[in-house]
Amino acid sequence: MVRVTCAVASRKRRKRILKRAKGFVGDRKNHIRLTKDAVMKALAFNYMHRKKKKRDFRSIWIIRIGVAAKMNGISYSKLIHGLTKTGCEIDRKMLADLAIRDPKSFAEIANTAKTALAA
Repeated sequence: MVRVTCAVASRKRRKRILKRAKGFVGDRKNHIRLTKDAVMKALAFNYMHRKKKKRDFRSIWIIRIGVAAKMNGISYSKLIHGLTKTGCEIDRKMLADLAIRDPKSFAEIANTAKTALAA
């Protein structure tokens, strides 16, 4: 009786892993044992960095808002506190965009926050 090797399935499995390792350097791209470890590590980093990207963007927005707020004579924390007092629901992404693209409207928002803090 002929021995079953599962050759097609195992080849397909190896090809799938090697395909994901395209662009890797050295033995990590063509030796299946090393490739498997490298691909799994790369997928883990990929997942982690997709999550980290959101944190990085938020910190960039906060830095941009802080600089624009200082230019208008108010600190970042006081600006945010004043905006929450007024009930303004502009998020940090939009505030950072306004700070860069339209400084006049950002100045008006900063003045609104200042008046809310004064009252």
